[in-house]
Amino acid sequence: MARIRVKDLRLRTYIGIKEEEINNKQDVLINLTILYPAVDAVEVNDIEHALNYRTITKAIIAHVEGNRFALLERLTQEILDLVMTHQAVRYAEVEVDKPHALRFAESVSITLAGHR
Repeated sequence: MARIRVKDLRLRTYIGIKEEEINNKQDVLINLTILYPAVDAVEVNDIEHALNYRTITKAIIAHVEGNRFALLERLTQEILDLVMTHQAVRYAEVEVDKPHALRFAESVSITLAGHR
């Protein structure tokens, strides 16, 4: 089983319930962990036999930057759903951080996971 980790993918989106959050894009930090069977990728050494993390990341960027979200929970679930559409994925964990969401805190984050 291979473990792909995407660390600190920084995107801007509309996230929140207060008026200023609804009207202004904010940073979010996304961390992904994806497990998939990589036996063929290891043996053949060809992208056609691997889970293409670039394709997954590009889909996440388009989705996050192109939509609005009231809750971190919803944003995190939608990212997890995007990752899980790839049949090779056996397990995925998505963490979304909202920097400076609380006074005196570096960030607030939600983590969700899925498996098949």
